[in-house]
Formats: sequence, C-alpha cells, structure tokens
Amino acid sequence: MADLAARLAEALAAAGFTYDGVAERLGPVAHAALGRNETTPGLRRTAHADPLSTLTRIFLLQAPVRRSDAEAALPGLVDPLTAEGFLAASVGEVAARLDVRPYAAEDATGSRDLWVVSDLTPGLDGSEARVGGDHVLGISPASLSLSRLTLRSPVEHALDLGTGCGVQALHLATHTDRVVATDVNPRALRIVAFNAELNGIDNVEIRDGSFFAPVADERFDLIATNPPFVTSPATGERLVYRDSGLPGDRAVEDIVRRAPDHLTEGGVCQVLANWVIAEGSSWDERLAGWLDPGCDALVVQREVVDPAEYVEMWLKDSGHHGAADYVERYDTWLSWLADQGVEGVGFGWITLRRRRDGEGQHRLDDWPHLVEQPIAPAIGEWLAVRDSLPDCDLLGERLTLRPDVVQETSGPPGAEDPATIVLRQQRGFRRARSVDTVEAAAAGACDGDLTLGDILDAVADLLDRDAADLRATYLPRLTELVEDGYLELTRSVLILDR
Repeated sequence: MADLAARLAEALAAAGFTYDGVAERLGPVAHAALGRNETTPGLRRTAHADPLSTLTRIFLLQAPVRRSDAEAALPGLVDPLTAEGFLAASVGEVAARLDVRPYAAEDATGSRDLWVVSDLTPGLDGSEARVGGDHVLGISPASLSLSRLTLRSPVEHALDLGTGCGVQALHLATHTDRVVATDVNPRALRIVAFNAELNGIDNVEIRDGSFFAPVADERFDLIATNPPFVTSPATGERLVYRDSGLPGDRAVEDIVRRAPDHLTEGGVCQVLANWVIAEGSSWDERLAGWLDPGCDALVVQREVVDPAEYVEMWLKDSGHHGAADYVERYDTWLSWLADQGVEGVGFGWITLRRRRDGEGQHRLDDWPHLVEQPIAPAIGEWLAVRDSLPDCDLLGERLTLRPDVVQETSGPPGAEDPATIVLRQQRGFRRARSVDTVEAAAAGACDGDLTLGDILDAVADLLDRDAADLRATYLPRLTELVEDGYLELTRSVLILDR
C-alpha cells in the first residue's frame, strides 16, 4: 500500500488538489454549500473536466465521472484504487467509494497541506444518511475542535486515543518523535495507516484495542482524544466512532480518571467530550469528582443541550430521522435519559496536566462565548501561570496589562463615576470581568515600571485609604486578574513541564 499511497499523493499534488486549491475552484458560495452537504453549486463550478475539477467531483461531490477523465486525473491509478476499494469503476464511469479530502493543518511552523481518507460523507443533497457500525468518520467539527485545543509544544511520545481516520495523529506527528494511534475499529486502523503513508509520515505506530488497553504500561507526554462520548443507553446498534458501548458518560469519566496513570510528569491529556448534567446537582461538582488531585485541570463547558435536542441531534447523525422507527427510537432514548435523571448534556474541553509536585489546581468554567481559535496557546498560558504564581511575591512583581485588554464603562450620562467598569480580553478565551475603580486604576498602571505593591500604595494615597488595608483587600482580586490572563508577569517564562 505504501507504493499506492505515494503514487496517489503525487497525482493529487500534481492536480493542485489542496484545501486552498479546491476552495478557489469552488468559490465561496459553492464551498460554503458543500459545508452544508449540498453539491449542486459545486457541480456547476466543476463542469470543466480538468484534473482538479475531476478529483473534486469524484471525492468531495460524490459524483460519477467519465473513466477517461478519471484516468487523466489519476494516471495509472484507477484500477489499483478500484482493487483497494477507493473507487468503483465500470467501462465508462468511475465513482468514489471512499472520501479523499484535502486538509490544511495548522502547526507550529504554519499551515501544511495534508490529505485524509475516510468513508464517504453521508447525507449529501438530502440523501439517506444511514451509516454502518464500522463507519470511519472523516474530518468533522469535533476533530477540528480537538486539533485547535491540543497543545503543540515539541514532545517525545504522544497518544491519539480512538484515532478514527487519524486526523489527530497526523497533527501530533508534526511535533512529536513517536505517536501511538489506537482504535477498536479494524477499518479505521487500515485507513489511518494509509493516511500516514499518503502524507509521508513514518512516526505513527498503530495499535488495535479499547481505551488504554493497547498502552497498558506506557506513559505519554501528550494524549489527545475525541472519544466515543455519546450519552446513550448503550443498547442495540452501535456506531463505533461515537458509541463506546458503556452507558451514559462512563467512557469520558473512565478516560479522565485513568489518564493520569498514562502521563509522564508534566504530561498533558486533552479530551473533547460531553457529560451528563444530573437533576439536583451542578455539572462542575460532578466533574470535579473525576479529577486527580495530582493534576492541574482546566474544564470548560462550551454548550448545554436539553435531552430532547440531544436525542434529535444524534438520531439525525445516524441517519434515523424520518425512518419508520424514528419515533420509537426517540421515545426509548428520551425515556432512558429521564429514568437516569438527566436534565441536560454538556459539551466541552478537558485538559489535565500531571504535576511533579503532586499539587494540582482545578478550574471548571462555564464559558459558551466566542473564543480565539486555535485556543491551545491560551490553555498553554493558563498552565504557565499555574507554574509562576506559587513561586512569586506578587506585590514585588512588575506586572503589565495584556495589550489586547480594553476597558468598557457604562452609566448615566454626566455621572461623576461610571456605574460599571468591565475589563475585556480581545484574544484567547476573550474573558470579561467587572472591576471597581481601584482594580481598574491598578490594572491601568501596570506597565512594567512599578511593582504591584508600589502601585497599590499610590492608589491608596490618591484615594486617602490605608495602604495596608488596600493591599490586603485587593491583592486577592489582582491575583485573579493574573490567573485569568488580564495581567502578565513581566519575568514569567512559560513552563509546561510541572
């Protein structure tokens, strides 16, 4: 297969079959329509049978093409690709049986063109979206979200747990000496092996097995996983790419609880997940019980959906919407959630870091607002602050206000003082925080020249306040501004190995 992968890569590159090349050929309207699973605008834009248009029609628009056009776009490859199950060919036409998709992967060195093989995207143009139990999902919003969440510092050993078509493994391979990619789906393992060969990547090791079983005695510097997290009764038909076979959110809980045992000191695990919000309890209290005290943890809840919306979403995903048994499936799933006391399901991100000193700090935020993407640098900065703060006397530090932070004020026109003052970040998590005049004055004066203690003393003098009392009152609040990234330690070095 290595020779076939190399020859296919050569043909794809020669045709300009890259993310940017396809986007330009389709144009913004047709490209956006394809993102909504509509192909008609794209078919209109690819009527001319040059190699780029032909490849776009075959693999992305799932339209049959003349065999002569396929031979021109894939010279000498139609028969071998047909034999390996990539294409279906007759005397006159060629159609795709697998998706070959260009992908622009962002890494530490910039954008890199890759190709990702997966099963065909179901449901184009409103067609039946039913997929088989061993369906290998391609590039999806979930895989893109995890790729933007994952730290990209160079490491030695990384694990892509539940690799699917291998998107995360391809990313990890760019900044990791050795990547282990695991899955329980034999079709996925074959596809990720081909994807590594297709992209000239030779540092990915592929293993068959469930969860941490294939790496039972190993530790990693970085674990990235988009596990099969769908919260369901775990009965009946199972789609391996989304259903773990465990009831509820047990799969996510097990990963979060067991991951620290597979992390090196300073190692990081990042999980894209959903979790149950149970009646009568808060989501953060429940998840806090999963977290290892020897790990730093940043858990961010990005969205909450009610049980009905949740069931509808996943029944549509599996192609059951409109099927004869749709109502029965809907009612059964909804009844199970009600019996389990589920009042909602949260979606979000979990980052764990195993600390050398064994004294982790846990932060659980409900933050559904827009963030800067990729969000990984902001997560790295949060971890760095966890390292810097315990070892410093903040009053003796020269802090700086982060350049992207702006101050917003509101209140009645003509009032002497604003009713509210808000500090708002323009980058990273784009947090917003209400502050009073002392916090705003102190933050505004943080330009790296004076220590925080000197600034608070100056503010106390200006307001005719007791300096010691002002320090005692406002040091905790200004510490929170440092923790949240509004203020920076000028001497701080990003250390991610605790």
